[in-house]
Amino acid sequence: MKTEKEDKSITLLGNKDVKYEFEYNADILETFENKHYENDYFVKFNCPEFTSLCPITGQPDFAAIYISYIPDKLMIESKSLKLYLFSFRNHGAFHEDCVNIIMKDIIKAIEPKYIEVWGKFMPRGGISIDPYCNWGRYGTKWEDFAQSRLQTHDLYPEKIDNR
Repeated sequence: MKTEKEDKSITLLGNKDVKYEFEYNADILETFENKHYENDYFVKFNCPEFTSLCPITGQPDFAAIYISYIPDKLMIESKSLKLYLFSFRNHGAFHEDCVNIIMKDIIKAIEPKYIEVWGKFMPRGGISIDPYCNWGRYGTKWEDFAQSRLQTHDLYPEKIDNR
């Protein structure tokens, strides 16, 4: 069995000559084999330094992005995810669009059993926007799980004291 170091599909991890993309690029995402695909478990990425641009004003929008997924055969390599999220830096998209694009790109890359993406954007004009989206594989228990999570995801909102 190959280790991540031997996996030729992972080119960014350990690469010191990485090029940062300043325009949105889903092709940056790299994957590796889930060695425990028979188990159901969550993988959560906390990305507190996400930046995109307002598509109307061009002003920067800052957010913490939370990505949780239940992998199947493939997983997202974290350095490639970091570079992928960085590629939104000069991308003009509304907050709701950003989280849905991220979710759909990850679904395309790894076909997880379940995924959710939650953006906690800093306020602009006195209003913060926290879009949430999720998806569960159709025809499986994860489709029902996604519906349940969507209905209850913000039932107990956290205390927000840093924005």
